[in-house]
Parts: sequence; structure tokens; C-alpha cells
Amino acid sequence: MPDFLLPDLGEGLDEAEIIAWRVQAGDHVTVDQVIAEVETAKAVVELPVPYAGVVTALHAEPGSAVAVGQPLITVTTDDPATGFREPGVVVPGQAAAAAAGGAGGGEASGSVLVGYGTTATAARRRRGQRRRRAAGSAPPASTPPARPAMPAAPPPAVPAPAAPGRPDPRRIAVISPLVRKQARDADLDLTSLIGTGPAGVVSRQDVRRAIAERAARQQPALTAAPDAGTGIEALADNTERRIPLRGARRAAAEHVTRSRREIPEATVWVDVDATALVEARRELNTRDPERPVSLLALLARFAVLGLGRYPELNARVERDEIVMPGRVHLGFAAQTEHGLVVPVVHDAHLLSTRDLSARLAERTAAARERRLSPADLRGGTFTVNNYGVFGVDGSAAIINHPEVAILGMGRVIDRPWVVDGQLAVRKVTELTLAFDHRACDGGTAGGFLRYVADCVESPVAAMGDM
Repeated sequence: MPDFLLPDLGEGLDEAEIIAWRVQAGDHVTVDQVIAEVETAKAVVELPVPYAGVVTALHAEPGSAVAVGQPLITVTTDDPATGFREPGVVVPGQAAAAAAGGAGGGEASGSVLVGYGTTATAARRRRGQRRRRAAGSAPPASTPPARPAMPAAPPPAVPAPAAPGRPDPRRIAVISPLVRKQARDADLDLTSLIGTGPAGVVSRQDVRRAIAERAARQQPALTAAPDAGTGIEALADNTERRIPLRGARRAAAEHVTRSRREIPEATVWVDVDATALVEARRELNTRDPERPVSLLALLARFAVLGLGRYPELNARVERDEIVMPGRVHLGFAAQTEHGLVVPVVHDAHLLSTRDLSARLAERTAAARERRLSPADLRGGTFTVNNYGVFGVDGSAAIINHPEVAILGMGRVIDRPWVVDGQLAVRKVTELTLAFDHRACDGGTAGGFLRYVADCVESPVAAMGDM
């Protein structure tokens, strides 16, 4: 029986991980109904089915990876004209995949890109077909005869309650992806848990409780072992853990590997007096506490100003050309529970410092809640990173391919500093710039870094009216 195959999700992605199913075998589905949440190397997206019918089988378990072109589900559609059940087929990677999937007389989908619904053109075409059928007129000669519309599917049957002491499979399917990942990393079987959340959903607290209970059960065996020691030996259970490189982790691994392989990078750094920067930020946030400004936003603002003077760093290398776009799409490193991602603030050069800070905060929250769309992770031209939040002074950062530079700032701490010939205690930080030596030389990189350092030391003059 033909299946609904995982479509080509674009951007050269060849697989996706099933995060959660939204349907089960036996459910009736409609055109463009979301059937699953899948995670690619770009983002978590909702996957719609391009035709209507009955789900007869699911071909992957949550947490498993499915390659493009491999079966996801089987959906059987009823053709009232023939009386036969005819499964639909979707051709992955083609804009016409939706039409191919509607072969069973069900209404064809207009979805061209996963998660973006039905296109207006396809919707108008279907409305025209329905009007012609209602009027009893034949379609134009150039248009193949439209099949009769499938009768409205009956409402899905209410599932029988799970047996006492056993979790309902549907309850497992609606767990948050973050909770599912936490359980998977701890090698915890979700089907063994009874959820205490709304409608019986397994929550993060349920997973943490189960992990703690398992550790408590294992502790007597560890302490009673003849060769058990103290400290790290007492905590280890000699169990090897394996974390799959999927989703954001896989994307990050591929990016840094390609960057190291292809980019001849060099690094320059400078220590700067950030006392005025810290004071300026305090005054800004006191003046308007409803719209706070972060240190990363101030660094980003200075970087944008510097790129206006040194556009060679806002570029990419394509074969034998250096391409310098006329806009700044600013990427920034965001650490999340599911790996490092680099969201992009598009047209950052058009934003004020406060607006830029708000946009950075919005993107960070979306990244940690896995709400970023693929568009939010594409098109960056320059990246900034505040690795000082990890308590380190400096870092030889890896350039985010295909960009040519990344600017980072370390922690801001009290250090002895000479001011007007006198030794004083000042707020000092280290700025680091890694750059592609194909795009520019040390003079350009040093000039840019020195300009940003001057902005940090004299922020009010650099920022102007915000």
C-alpha cells in the first residue's frame, strides 16, 4: 500500500526527527491537517498531510529519524465514484506534491512548503472546480476532469480509556519536545510514567521525579559494591551514554566542521575599559525599565556601526568573489537545552539600540522554546557572541559559515587599569574578532576591532540618541 513519504523540507536537509505525533492509526484527517511535529537541522516544524482520509499506520516512533523519501504514515482515501479505497501518494521535493497526494478523490492540498498552509492559488482552483460541479458544466478542455469530492469524514472515534496502571498512548504523544528530550537523554521510558499534568500529560516534574527515584533505587547497590569508592566513583554507574547528533546539534556540528575545513581564519583581540559601558547601560535601563538594553545588544549596536565603516567583514566568499551585501543581517549565538543555534535579526542596521535589544530577547526566547522558523535561522551576514555569560574572558570563536567574521565579548570584571597615569580599578572586558583572511587582511580586522573597542570605552558618543 503506497505511503505518505517525508517530503523534501528544503535547505539541503535529508532527514527529520519525529518529535510528536498529532494523529494515531484510525484517525480521520483532513487536507493540510498537522499530523506531526518534526525537527530538522534548522528548526521544529509542523508537518501537514496533503489529502484527506483515514490513517491506517504510523511508520516511525517519536524520537526516531526519518530520511527524506521514507514512509511516515499510510492514509487511505475513499473514492465514492469507484467504491474502492485508494491510498494517496506524495512526491517529495516537488511543488506539485500536494496534487499527486490527492489521487484518491480527496481534496488536494495546496501546501508547497511544510507548515505554511494552503496556497491561495490552489484554494481558488478548488473553489472553481466545486462551482463547476455544482452547475453541472464540464471543465475546460485543457483541465483534466475533476474527481468527485470525498464525503465529509465522520468525526474521529473517542478512544477507549487506558487500562488502570497503564499510560494512554495518546497521552505520550502530546508531551513537550523538551520533556521528551530530557527523558531520552536520561534513557527513561516515557511509557512507564503516569502524567500528573493537565489531562494526564507527562510534565518535566514527572520526568525529574522518575529520574530521582531511579537514582535512589540504584544508590544502595552502588554503596554496597566491594570496590565502590567515594566522589566521582560513587556517582558513576559505568553506563555508557550516547547522544545522537540530530537537529540543532547536528546543524552546529556540520557548520563548525565546514568552517574549520574551508575558512583560513585568524584572530585578533584587545582588552578594553568597559566602565563607561556598564554605567551607560545602567542609566538606560533606569530611564526606561520597560525596555531594557542588554550588553549583547550594545555590542551588536557597535558591531553594526563598525560594519558600516568596514563592510569587508559583512560579507561571504563565493568561489573567486567576495560578496558584500548592502544590509546587515545580524546573527547571535544562543545556547539552548537542545544545542547551540544562531538566530538572525534581519536588517539590524535599521533598528535602534532598544529595538535591537528587544529583537535579540525575542529571538532568544523563541530559540529556547523551539519556536524559531527556518527563516529565523537563515541569511546571517555577521555574528556576535557574548561568551562572558559562561564566566570566561576570551574565546577563539569559530566563524559561522558562510560568513567571514564573528565578534565576541568576554566577562566584565574588576581589574587594575591605568587611567591618566594613575592605577585604578576599572570594569574591563576582552573583545575578540575571528575573521576570514581571504576576505580581508589584519589591517581591516584590526581597524574594525579598534573601532568597536572605542565605542565600548565611549558608548554615549557612539550610540547617540536612542
